[in-house]
Amino acid sequence: MGIPLVDLQSQYLDIRDEVLAAFDEALTGMQLNLGPNVQAFEEEWAEFCGVRHAIGVGNGTEALNLLLQAHRIGPGDEVITVAFTFIATLEAILQVGATPVMVDIDPETMCIAPEEVGEKITPRTRAIIAVHLYGQPADMQALAEVVGDRDIRLLEDAAQAHGATCRGRPAGSLADGAAFSFYPSKNLAAYGEAGAITTDAREIDDTVRHLRVHGSREKYVHRLVGYNSRLDELQAAVLRIKLRRLADWNEARRRHARRYSEQLAGIDGLQLPVEREWARHVYHVYTVRSPRRDEIAEALEAEDIGYAIHYRVPCHLQEAMADLGCGPGSLPETERAAAEVISLPMYPELTNEQIDRVCEVVRSVLE
Repeated sequence: MGIPLVDLQSQYLDIRDEVLAAFDEALTGMQLNLGPNVQAFEEEWAEFCGVRHAIGVGNGTEALNLLLQAHRIGPGDEVITVAFTFIATLEAILQVGATPVMVDIDPETMCIAPEEVGEKITPRTRAIIAVHLYGQPADMQALAEVVGDRDIRLLEDAAQAHGATCRGRPAGSLADGAAFSFYPSKNLAAYGEAGAITTDAREIDDTVRHLRVHGSREKYVHRLVGYNSRLDELQAAVLRIKLRRLADWNEARRRHARRYSEQLAGIDGLQLPVEREWARHVYHVYTVRSPRRDEIAEALEAEDIGYAIHYRVPCHLQEAMADLGCGPGSLPETERAAAEVISLPMYPELTNEQIDRVCEVVRSVLE
């Protein structure tokens, strides 16, 4: 029997009765548009993230877009971020009319390299989006020191970091605002599209709440030109159920990661995930690096073991980003990582026997 990269079915079976009861309650009440589950989830997610405000929106990409707009970032502005991320990070910048400026990554954490950021700041720089990649938080303190007292917003793309911490503070509370995705494979996942923005700023909270409903907080009164980006009531019900289990699920992921790392330690040509002493990694994925990545992938596939490559083609080399003018060789650490990374199966319900089997296959290639 194979081992999937992610096993959504097992998790659903564990909470099925609770989910179906919540769906029945929501559908019986038929208050489906920004109803009681959305309101309750926003309060619960804000508390979990240690912030004053959380606003549910349609998905993670729209969360990034609306966060940028709420900070009045648009045409003529530059936003510094990484190319080693899902393309949504760059799409959101372009969708608001701003210009992405891509910098290289730390070769160990594969998050944004703070020392690279200072060299790219110009008078047009209005924001920096730090991506908490794979569940590992970026070094937000170092980035804040780079920004200093300049009028530059520091934002988090926390789509892969539900429950991660940086120097004891949760992702979502580390900067001027954060965007989350609750895509079905995330640590905290809906059963469809869903996202959220977190912030301590009342003005940002109010602006996003307008933007997500056609620029309105009062029916047929529109203060802004907005969007239709409301968190679905049924998805919010699912998220509330799962949020109560998130800490335990994240601890299971960390336990699995330790087992992987213990069994794969010391293998030549294999770089394991790094967790900084000031960070708490939540292992959205367990990603290793090897120059022999493709051989590992072939061996896993032959044994019916799931894997993924996050991300084989970095954003600066995507055809959709060709106009930005960042060609091959412009971000060497990013390009090296893209050629070497491979994500192994990771989900809370993973068993020790499954982990051992995956490690056995990886070792068979490299040892």
